[in-house]
Amino acid sequence: MKKFLAAVMAVIMAAALAGCGGEKKTAKVIEIWLTNEEYAFGVDKTQPELLESVNAFIKEINENGTFDEICNHYFGDGTPVAVTSAAYDESKDQLVVATNAAFEPFEYMEGDKYYGIDMEIAAQLAAYLGKELVIQNMDFDAVCLSVGQQKCDIAMAGLTVREDRMEHVSFSDSYYIASQKLIVTSDDTEFDVCLDAASVEAILKEKGSSVKVGVQMGTTGQFYAEGDAEWEFEGLGVEVIGYKNGSLAVQDMLNGNIDYVIIDSAPAECITQQINKMQ
Repeated sequence: MKKFLAAVMAVIMAAALAGCGGEKKTAKVIEIWLTNEEYAFGVDKTQPELLESVNAFIKEINENGTFDEICNHYFGDGTPVAVTSAAYDESKDQLVVATNAAFEPFEYMEGDKYYGIDMEIAAQLAAYLGKELVIQNMDFDAVCLSVGQQKCDIAMAGLTVREDRMEHVSFSDSYYIASQKLIVTSDDTEFDVCLDAASVEAILKEKGSSVKVGVQMGTTGQFYAEGDAEWEFEGLGVEVIGYKNGSLAVQDMLNGNIDYVIIDSAPAECITQQINKMQ
């Protein structure tokens, strides 16, 4: 990644000041898919015409290579593009996007600029619709609710399609396949022999409540770790600790306060890379 996630850096600097002189730990991602899920955008239910336009746009950017080009900015050798939000103004024709800008590489901030796959898509979607882009940054748990309350037009926040979220939004066609992954300290070799999700889960379930697993609140990682009937997640039987974002969870793991972190695969890679660079 060519852009550092501001939240990650703030957490790292605070931890560095608090723990000067101690041996600095690093993190690693266990490269096994624990889940398989689809990301989509959550559209205001009262705007069916917007949903239709969003689906047409998703189809177009997939067919003309724009989506692959945007992904290359974060997964390849491309350069991330800064996205600027206009000020909200009821008198203007605007596209108001709800997001949680602490989920690199899908959405994050550097200064007052937005970056990420979803944010670049948002900018292009606004241009496609002929509207001015407004981005409203909020806690993840509030993203779909704000759209359901007609405070925003669309939620673009690395959203996994879930039935309970459909109470608030109409989901667009999916645009990305994601998974959950386990993050451990780099000196942890216990999961190196694992070949599939079942073997990772077996180790975690055996440990049960004796270990603490960090998750970003309101995300699939939380549902997976705690258990969720709708998705048929049994749960791991571990003690689940919720955080506002994955960066805080990983840093808390390196500080020795929790044992593991479970988060979406792309953010898992970004967070560990950036934190390890600063250790």
